[in-house]
Amino acid sequence: MTLDYDVVVLGAGPVGENVVDRVRAAGLDVAVVEAELVGGECSYWACMPSKSLLRPAIARSEARRVAGLRGHAFHPLDAHDVLAHRDAVVGNWKDDGQAAWVASTGADLYRGHGRLHGPRQVVVEGPEGDRHVLTARHAVAVCTGSRAVLPDLPGLPGAHPWTSREATSSGRVPERLVVVGGGVVGVEMATAWQALGSRVTLLVRGEGLLPRMEPFAGEHVAAALAERGADIRTGVSVAAVVRDGGTGPVTVVLEGGDHVEGDEVLFATGRRPRTEDIGLESVGLEPGSWLSVDDSLRVLGYDWLYAVGDVNRRALLTHQGKYQARIAGAAIAVRATGDGAVDTTPWGPHSATADHAAVPQVVFTDPEAAAVGLTLAAAEATGRRVRAVDLDLTSVAGAELYAQGYAGHARMVVDLERETVVGATFVGPGLGELLHSATVAVTGEVPLARLWHAVPSYPTLSEAWLRLLEAYRDGADPA
Repeated sequence: MTLDYDVVVLGAGPVGENVVDRVRAAGLDVAVVEAELVGGECSYWACMPSKSLLRPAIARSEARRVAGLRGHAFHPLDAHDVLAHRDAVVGNWKDDGQAAWVASTGADLYRGHGRLHGPRQVVVEGPEGDRHVLTARHAVAVCTGSRAVLPDLPGLPGAHPWTSREATSSGRVPERLVVVGGGVVGVEMATAWQALGSRVTLLVRGEGLLPRMEPFAGEHVAAALAERGADIRTGVSVAAVVRDGGTGPVTVVLEGGDHVEGDEVLFATGRRPRTEDIGLESVGLEPGSWLSVDDSLRVLGYDWLYAVGDVNRRALLTHQGKYQARIAGAAIAVRATGDGAVDTTPWGPHSATADHAAVPQVVFTDPEAAAVGLTLAAAEATGRRVRAVDLDLTSVAGAELYAQGYAGHARMVVDLERETVVGATFVGPGLGELLHSATVAVTGEVPLARLWHAVPSYPTLSEAWLRLLEAYRDGADPA
């Protein structure tokens, strides 16, 4: 039996949910297909559980730097309580509430594995052997996200390594945890499990942590992890993994012959799209590939197929995927209803330009690292004439009030021709909440002359903006 809908959405994570919300608001009928849990990776194995594990670690660390609390904040975290709270945050890996939300929109939810079966058609194989054929009158949106990549290493499959999923859902604290990878997942999980009692060894192929941010961000995070006992080794590569019988201690063998032992090993070494088994070959696309899209999130060369969120590789971040979903949903609705024209001009309502110019990200380590826009090196690579303005955050009154012995750093990257901010990076306790002001400045292309009149409250951490502007004025390029 074939069932007809205006739109079929593959994947009911936060990206798919937002596409559903937008097209339903326009009056279109929609089917959404989910093979696992409604709510997706973010709700159950990424953003929500990881931040619930990190919050106690950061709160305790900050309390240790506050007068009157320092002597009371050196007890071990109650790991059982932290893990129980994590379980509650993810609804004990049950999706009743999220599924009820989908139903409340009027969308039809199909549980099972969905595959494209030619243009505008999706076949769903249900968990009980049931089969549904869904036809989309206007659009199919692929919102299937990404999965962790494990390298091809001798012994690794039989060693049962952790990926980000196991790292955020483990029900016990390993005595020794080896983390391979110095990106966001690696440093966040090193922070969380170290605070819960694991002895952490962090193995990084490159020369520093958080390589996509300004170098000072990774340096601050590395110094804090090392101060708390983590063994950080940079410039090393893993050659093999040994774990007899898949249980017991695991040995990570490094190139050159050295080795590290642990009770668990986490590989945080990249992601790939979940497109290997969704029928891409039936419409002339390569299974397992990233899907290239235009700024309305329509797959290049197709007038009916959209790829939203991680699968298009623009920005593998939940908030960016949800932003794309709002854009895509609005574009689908306009094209389907003929209610006006699709506006894909820069900053138009159907154009995902923030994926190019102003992607914000917070790394919830201790200290937090937050960035938006271009690093100095990336800005210089575009050929712009730019200048970096740096600030030691101990000069900000709000920093000392926030925590005694506060350590942090801020940088804004200025386009000297236009005198606008094209990038900003902050590292220090509590600075994640400062990032949106930087995002507004970069996205809005606000001239520095106007930012002078955006007065930060005293004494808050946001006074960093005033100090950055003063530093730019005092050392501005004379040309």
